[in-house]
Amino acid sequence: MGANLIDPAVIARLMRAQLQARLPMSGNMSGRHKSPHRGSSVEFAQYRKYVAGDDIRLLDWRVYARTDRFYLKEFEADTNLRAYFVLDCSASMGFGGKLDFCRRMIATLAYLLVQQGDAVGLSCFAEGVVSETPARRNAAHLGNLFDGLKAVSPKGKTGLVSALHSLAEKAPQRSLVLVFSDCFTSVESLLPCFQHLRFRKHDLAVFHVLDRAELEFQFSRPTRFIDMESPFALLAEPETIRRRYFEELNRFLARLKTGCREFKTEYRQVVTDESYEKILADFLIRRAMKN
Repeated sequence: MGANLIDPAVIARLMRAQLQARLPMSGNMSGRHKSPHRGSSVEFAQYRKYVAGDDIRLLDWRVYARTDRFYLKEFEADTNLRAYFVLDCSASMGFGGKLDFCRRMIATLAYLLVQQGDAVGLSCFAEGVVSETPARRNAAHLGNLFDGLKAVSPKGKTGLVSALHSLAEKAPQRSLVLVFSDCFTSVESLLPCFQHLRFRKHDLAVFHVLDRAELEFQFSRPTRFIDMESPFALLAEPETIRRRYFEELNRFLARLKTGCREFKTEYRQVVTDESYEKILADFLIRRAMKN
């Protein structure tokens, strides 16, 4: 199971960390993530005044002795997590091995999540949804998710906007949504998707996957640039378009990062020549530090 998608040595090192949700999660089993519901776990949340019908076993008699008023202790209830991986399989994800890089990151995170008792699901899309694997928490389910990752290939236009709006409505309760895409679509159309997901109380992280050539534009001789998602092609001298290329790229990146901050979406730029283990370790550690 997961042959060529997960590295046992990487898994062993990353198991020391655990993927934490930044927001309260809702699940159907006891787990390690904070819930929006009050319960009786070991972590104190707040006091509230007693009202008729409350369980008197939760009364804090020390507070009563000091104030002559009845107060109840409330605690954070822990819950399990549902995580949904959203994978862009459009044609541009074939450039520089972006899709394969994402496959390894998703497979590794999915394995870690199931090992810590959480449920994982997968949605692969291009112009429309290519395949969907529902969120489940048993180890046998990982085989289905890995099969889904292996089956997809980069082709067609991106349907990132419609895929995210659809998931915002379909994903039950509060979920962790992890998006893996080069985000080659209109930023002004993409940001309302983030707003929609956050409105539905989902915890959202975007892995913006790029190839080094897209960031550095190290072309020196006349080159035919081909749009992998349309018939458009351009034969150009790189020096004549370099300045304009970087202006547009920097404008695009700045707007995307600003929009992510605006809608409290975790943004992580990923370059395919980096170590995916280091990327995931940093992601896990930073999430643990915020909890």
